[in-house]
Amino acid sequence: MNRREFLAAATAAPLAAQAQGAGDRLHGRELFVDTKWIESLRGASLRMHAPVARGAALKLDRSWEGAFSAYFTMLRVESGFRAYYRGVPNSGADGRGDEVTCYAESRDGIEWTKPSQNVLLKEQPPFSHNFTPFIDPRPGVPEGERFKALAGTSRSGLMAFVSGDGLRWRRWREAPVLPPAKVTRYDSQNLAFWSASEGRYVLYFRTFKDVPGKGRIRWVSRTTSDDFANWAEPVEMRFLTRTGQPAPPDHLYTNQTSAYFRAPHIYVAIAARFLPGRQVLTPEEAQAIRVDPGYFKDTSDAIMMTTRGGDSYQRTFLETFLRPGLGMGNWVSRTNYPALNLLQTGPDEMSLYVNRNYGQPTAHLARYSLRLDGLASLHADYEGGEMTTRPFVVNGSGLDINYSTSAAGSIRVQVEDAQGAAVSGFSFDDCREIIGDQISRAVTWRGTDLAALRNKTVRLRFKLHDADLFSWHVA
Repeated sequence: MNRREFLAAATAAPLAAQAQGAGDRLHGRELFVDTKWIESLRGASLRMHAPVARGAALKLDRSWEGAFSAYFTMLRVESGFRAYYRGVPNSGADGRGDEVTCYAESRDGIEWTKPSQNVLLKEQPPFSHNFTPFIDPRPGVPEGERFKALAGTSRSGLMAFVSGDGLRWRRWREAPVLPPAKVTRYDSQNLAFWSASEGRYVLYFRTFKDVPGKGRIRWVSRTTSDDFANWAEPVEMRFLTRTGQPAPPDHLYTNQTSAYFRAPHIYVAIAARFLPGRQVLTPEEAQAIRVDPGYFKDTSDAIMMTTRGGDSYQRTFLETFLRPGLGMGNWVSRTNYPALNLLQTGPDEMSLYVNRNYGQPTAHLARYSLRLDGLASLHADYEGGEMTTRPFVVNGSGLDINYSTSAAGSIRVQVEDAQGAAVSGFSFDDCREIIGDQISRAVTWRGTDLAALRNKTVRLRFKLHDADLFSWHVA
């Protein structure tokens, strides 16, 4: 399937079906972004993969957009793709009257265009400061409320907006769904979505936390709702390493948590990490790139973390996910902030979008690409390695994998019982050797599949040689 065929097929599919994704917590697609289903590793390791720069996707060149445009949200819509963002050409107070909400569109997620008038919301301060929409796939949602959004600051609280087409918006209620706060919160991108795995709306939003030795840190809190109107008492998120220990605290400017479209029970957060006071440019270098004088004494990059609901993120990888990269313009304050949502832009590709050159005349949205499911992988070198899953009950007939090997490399899979013994007919010797590079490949054992083991408790043991495994799926 080429890119054009993929886009035609994806556009024809119902939005709700795309949003629901495939599988559940036990038998949905599993990625290697966390250790949920990993019981043991031997000679193999988890490897995070760097996004590949694809250049500028969207110039912020309208008079009402400019250097301080920010807080991008990327959505899949019937006609292709749509980007929503704040437009404002100059620095100033949050939520002021000259901020507007803008949009751009694309058929393929690569080439983006804007109508001559691309402002959706204006003269409604402070809501254009951080207007963040999503498409609601909850069964029974009225057609005129299929698109929802939250926006606001501490002083206003979070106001809910709804729309039938994502272009004409109205306030859902006259009062905010989350009330004004006496402490600072909501002042960056606050995002909600319907979670099919939890059966409710979830909201991740900006708060602050006093951390010993670090001072006041930009933090993330979470709340949930059954009806989008009444929200539970918020809880502060915890940040844990793969061993369950507290992760080093970082300023997280935007959290960008979203349900991964091929495994919606896994929420992936490509978060903006802010390092206040970590100055890289000299005043002369800052002047040369024409960055606003108030925006070159900090720097930022992006990290990846995940959650499956509840009050904790797992930071499986503590190193950065996206480095600032070449060019002085990438080493200033509040640049390199990822947009909300990964988008599938081809049969084997997904795209990440990043706010670049903030506070500069060259401000733009850049596109990066990754292999489908390719945020991280289980990796083994030439000497080989193994990974054994935790036990699970088989509720499907087949095992599908997304993988890549060298010409000399290979993958085999053994099915074991709860005690760790190979199941008859499903040993490594019974498994057909897998060589190549495919997004989807069925694993078979001497012509049979997992249907014979339905409702039995098993483990899978993957044996890799010079190979990467990006995801596995029992269905």
